Amino acid sequence: MGGLPLENTSSTISLLKVPKDQKAASTMPDSKPKKKICCACPETKKLRDECIVEHGEPACEKWIEAHRKCLRAEGFKV
Repeated sequence: MGGLPLENTSSTISLLKVPKDQKAASTMPDSKPKKKICCACPETKKLRDECIVEHGEPACEKWIEAHRKCLRAEGFKV
């Protein structure tokens, strides 16, 4: 600290900016879901539930997986 002027020697970091019209959740798959899990994917949930009631869980694997896929797309880890 011998009286020399201080220089800014930090490097500039370029950050990727997300346009304002684009939601961060669409670019970040691990972001927090915006809905409660009980309210997400009502269409696949209804089909899954009706199938399980009528035919039992083992016969409804395709509907169960379709609902899981929808939930994952909404940001849930299932």
